[in-house]
Amino acid sequence: FSMKGTQSMASALLLASTLPQLIKASISFVPSIQIFRRKKMSSSTTSTFVFPELCVFDLDACLWDKEMFEMPALPSKRVTGDLNGRGEGVTGVMSGRNRISLHPGSLLALQNHIDGKYPGMKIALASSANTPFAEQIGRASLKMLEIIPGITVWDVLMKDWDGVDVNQIGRQPPLSANKAKSHFPRLKEATGVKFDKMLFFDDCNWG
Repeated sequence: FSMKGTQSMASALLLASTLPQLIKASISFVPSIQIFRRKKMSSSTTSTFVFPELCVFDLDACLWDKEMFEMPALPSKRVTGDLNGRGEGVTGVMSGRNRISLHPGSLLALQNHIDGKYPGMKIALASSANTPFAEQIGRASLKMLEIIPGITVWDVLMKDWDGVDVNQIGRQPPLSANKAKSHFPRLKEATGVKFDKMLFFDDCNWG
């Protein structure tokens, strides 16, 4: 299931912080999403919710607020601030005069993830960063931006996959600009998760 559109990604990713409601709403019109619902036998007929096995995020203008190909330099300076009341941490990194920050909804979704609010779900990234340098900037930013004090986005990605980098970032071979043809088949192979058990967030409606 791919969430795409032309609306502000700040608003779109706020939806990521409410995955249960998002997937529940999707059940009504996406047949493949039926896999996320199962019946719980009880005296009254109720439904128990099952989360996707894999939630995949695009990076640029989606997980965070900038496009990496527009950034002039590897991030060097950390900007600290409040992490949703969880303490003081790295809320931004500077690439030249440009500040790269997670969208508020992304931060909240990732905090919920590490708090165990999405049982059985792991996360990964699929980004068609335009150039090798853009990929380098993106990877460096992931290793600096924090979810809670002392825990970066990269730390969580590595924890989910026991230290293995399953993420598909860039468009250099074997990747391409078309995530459907390169990034996702490789994600499926690396994670063992079927496509109909993935939830994908992207700001683009192509590729």
